[in-house]
Amino acid sequence: MTTAAPAKTQPAKTQYEAIIGLETHCQLCTETKIFSPASTAFGADPNTYIDPIVVGMPGVLPVLNQRVLEYAVKAGLALNCQIAPYSKFDRKQYFYPDLPKNYQISQYDLPIAEHGWLEIELIDKKTKEATRKRIGITRLHMEEDAGKLVHAGSDRLAGSTYSLVDYNRAGVPLIEIVSEPDIRTGQEAAEYAQELRRIVRYLGISDGNMQEGSLRCDVNISVRPVGQEEFGTKVEIKNMNSFSAIQKAIEYEIDRQIKANQTGEKILQETRLWDESSQRTKSMRSKEGSSDYRYFPEPDLPPIVVSVEQKEGWLAELPELPAQKRDRYEAEFGLSPYDARVLSDERAITEYFEAAMAAGADPKLTANWITQDIAAYLNTERVSIDALPLTPVALAELVQLIAAGTISNKIGKDLLPELLTQGGSPKALVEARGLSQISDPAQIEAMIDEVLAAHPEELEAYRGGKKKLQGFFVGQLMKRSGGRVDPKLSNQLLSQKLNQ
Repeated sequence: MTTAAPAKTQPAKTQYEAIIGLETHCQLCTETKIFSPASTAFGADPNTYIDPIVVGMPGVLPVLNQRVLEYAVKAGLALNCQIAPYSKFDRKQYFYPDLPKNYQISQYDLPIAEHGWLEIELIDKKTKEATRKRIGITRLHMEEDAGKLVHAGSDRLAGSTYSLVDYNRAGVPLIEIVSEPDIRTGQEAAEYAQELRRIVRYLGISDGNMQEGSLRCDVNISVRPVGQEEFGTKVEIKNMNSFSAIQKAIEYEIDRQIKANQTGEKILQETRLWDESSQRTKSMRSKEGSSDYRYFPEPDLPPIVVSVEQKEGWLAELPELPAQKRDRYEAEFGLSPYDARVLSDERAITEYFEAAMAAGADPKLTANWITQDIAAYLNTERVSIDALPLTPVALAELVQLIAAGTISNKIGKDLLPELLTQGGSPKALVEARGLSQISDPAQIEAMIDEVLAAHPEELEAYRGGKKKLQGFFVGQLMKRSGGRVDPKLSNQLLSQKLNQ
């Protein structure tokens, strides 16, 4: 009798690793387009912000918007790139309805910036501790955006009854930032994209609004067995309009490609779309190679020369960037990585926090108020911190009142809703309402005696062993005092009275 061979077990997912790189298109917030004086304003009626240059009429010539060059170099410097002293524009040929000239002016073999890096910081949700990883930047180049197709009856070409084209976006200046394939997980990719957005917002060169298309990320992803040197077949994913969508699309695609490897299914080199409704990627088209675009130097634009003086001048204008702020907040103020991250996430929040510091507030207490109570209010009401009636100086005053023991933390929280909506001076509000904290031991003891006398049964039960009733007496004391008694002192005095 022969024994059947044992079934082969499928390799575990941990035996594969993902190789991920991002191509990020970032619209620059110039007033006019990259090669023409047409407006870049968002939200206008279709095809109102176009001109002969945008649509490629015969006899017109593009002229580079010098602000675009400045913004591109600043972005390259912020990403630790080498700035090319000499670069050029190229024509990228492809035929699609949203491209009015049937070619895009971009940069191919001589981009404005190369060989940079940015550091991402991953925060553990439980411990709030951070780990850091450096992601390489292959290149950064300038180019013009295409128009926008509007598909009637569907958000995709498939399923629509007809399509319309709006050329308002055509010619809007872009920088494309291409990462090295250093990313391994969806979480890392989402954090990389968020850090890029923080940087361009700090620089003031883009609003980074993904919902309006100001920041668009395409993901290149393949999987391979751990230890294998060569990459697997690369797939590109498009149509992700949020950081959570980037993470979920990558996680889905990793699972899909690992299963294909395990079952022997061939992975095609293709472009896939992320379908938010079904939470999966779907095939869109086969992936083009660079030869398909038939690049050649743009004949209507001269080469770009960046002098040492220009570069040094723009470098001097760079602000303190998010990673630098995080490091400084941790070192100078003793803040946790989590708090430093929240406070440096947006420039407006940073400026608010630093204005409170300049007014004499305690860093850690101020950080707690901003990252907790104030952040919750901002998220609920969907307002920006720089629009709050509660000024940084007033927050500093509130924090100082608590730190000095003039009011308790609870009273501060009770006052906060009014301060957030109406503003004003916390000190004046405390004085007008008689809310100063009671710190006189004799006055607190008298209130404790009144509480104990009013609840003889609970007092007897406590002294009979039900020690959890101390919380009941604390609550009664707070109620009698209107929450004004010094918490530490009152707890100490109450404990002494209860245990006499």
